[in-house]
Amino acid sequence: VQLQASGGGLVQAGGSLRLTCAASERTFRSYGWFRQAPGKEREFVGAIVKSASKIYYGDSVKGRFTIARDNAKNTLYLDMNGLKPEDTAVYYCAAGNPIISYVSLSEGYSYWGQGTQVTVSS
Repeated sequence: VQLQASGGGLVQAGGSLRLTCAASERTFRSYGWFRQAPGKEREFVGAIVKSASKIYYGDSVKGRFTIARDNAKNTLYLDMNGLKPEDTAVYYCAAGNPIISYVSLSEGYSYWGQGTQVTVSS
């Protein structure tokens, strides 16, 4: 399984970006986004489970970020609005079959993309 993340870049605070994750297979129950800033632990951004019937978001991005999934294209999206400097991180997409209590944990995912850098300037 291969996951290819793209769409990162440099944006000013308050701006928007769309990240894309192309998956080589559509065999997993959950697809998620995580991020990791320098010197910090990997943080849960959000996940979409079971054909978009359930979507979860991390507290720090609720109301600003939106996850969507195009099953026909095997593609996951992360629309980021109202970006803040603290959103600066490498963003990773992930795929797996975590139980609900592990949806927000990196341990719940078996496959990871290579990461894409998002930098938000103040």
